[in-house]
Parts: sequence; structure tokens; C-alpha cells
Amino acid sequence: MIDLDDTDRALIRALAQDATQSAGALGRALGLSQPAAWRRIKRLRDAGVFRGQRLDLNREALGFGVTVFLGVKLATKGRVSLDDFERAVCAIPEVQTVEHVLGMYDYRLRVVARDISDFERVLRRRIMTLPGVGNLDANVMLSEERCPGPLG
Repeated sequence: MIDLDDTDRALIRALAQDATQSAGALGRALGLSQPAAWRRIKRLRDAGVFRGQRLDLNREALGFGVTVFLGVKLATKGRVSLDDFERAVCAIPEVQTVEHVLGMYDYRLRVVARDISDFERVLRRRIMTLPGVGNLDANVMLSEERCPGPLG
């Protein structure tokens, strides 16, 4: 774990809001020179604080108007390995995230679809045919709010 000072935290917050900012712009905003801001960013990246940069896609603009969180309970844990299930579910393009969880379900999936009938098609033809799938529980996302996180 890396020790973070107030400037590091401010830098992380600024990059979390807009990761495209240059070191010069970040430095000006935080009272640092461009080289000092760049060195701090590099130190944070080298320490593994940043796992990469992601493009935040507008799914609705791309035609995906429905997001469903799907709880999956495996029926036969002994006969089907978790790796087999994970490999198969990750091959489904509509599945955006696969989370192995503890509790009522074994996995929590985030699935996007064009509409409810498209989701039903993905569910019936792809997800329900995966190895070891038992019980399922679906929650349709109505809205999503972004919270600032632990450093916000």
C-alpha cells in the first residue's frame, strides 16, 4: 500500500473526474509544476493505484436501453468448476461484469440489452444454457447515480 498525502488525493479525485487532463493542467489546478504533477502520476501508476483508463460509453446512445443485474446460483458446484462457468459467461458480449460473490447467489452479472425482449433472448439462449446454472434472480436498473467514492 502506498502512502498518500493531500496532494495525491486531490490528484486522484481530479483524474477520477476527467482522466484526459494533462499533467500541466493538473499541476496548475493543484499548485504544482507540470514535471511535479507528472512524477506524482507516474508514482501512483507504478504503485498500482491506477489500473488503467476506461472509456465511459453511453449505452443508451449505442442502443442498449436496458441494464439488468442478474443473481446466479450454480446448481452443481461439484460437477462444474467455477472457472468453466466464468469462462463461458465472459464469452457473452451482453454480460458487462461478472462478480463472484458471497451470499444468496454465487455470481452477480451486469447484463445490457436493447430492450426487455432482447434481454429475454440473451437470458434464454445464452445465460440459462451455461454450465451449472441453477437459480436466477433479475433486477432491472431504473437509474444509476455515481458516488464520489472513498477519496471524494
